[in-house]
Amino acid sequence: MARAALSPDAVVGLALRIVDEEGPGALTLSAVAGRAGVATPSLYKHVRNLAELRVLVSGRVMGELTEVASEAVLGRSGDEALRALMDGWRSYAYRHPHRYSAMIQAPRPETAETADRLIGIMLAALRAYGLEGSAAIHAVRCLRAAMHGFAVLEAAGAFQLAEDLDESHALLAHMVVSGLRTAREH
Repeated sequence: MARAALSPDAVVGLALRIVDEEGPGALTLSAVAGRAGVATPSLYKHVRNLAELRVLVSGRVMGELTEVASEAVLGRSGDEALRALMDGWRSYAYRHPHRYSAMIQAPRPETAETADRLIGIMLAALRAYGLEGSAAIHAVRCLRAAMHGFAVLEAAGAFQLAEDLDESHALLAHMVVSGLRTAREH
């Protein structure tokens, strides 16, 4: 990539290729500069430092996950929407394990808008269960923990027993759906 073609988006794109190929630990400004064919100081015109680049990468990944979630629930409601959301989340993390692990989980001002959209999608998927206010927020937290936990464990190869992972994930979805049906009673 020629120096003239560099932009913040291009730098993030190069960073994502490094993350995809080598994992988040391989992301350095030097590695990105090497991919771009420029000296490392040339990147400072586009990103302040490695920390900012990691946030930008995280924001891009969160945006991709948000699009997957949005497409998954589009035209669906209730149990069908929730299962589709869980399947989409799992599928994204499975197809892009390094990107998924590069996503910063803690709230950041730079990714707040995208995070709000993602939470909004989850809240919409939960609407059919009649949860409102703090009950809906608690349900989002539980749903996110279930989806994230399964995705991280699967990507790490932590499920070593012979039982089929699709069956395990279907059971998790069933447990979440069943739990949400009784959540208002809690």
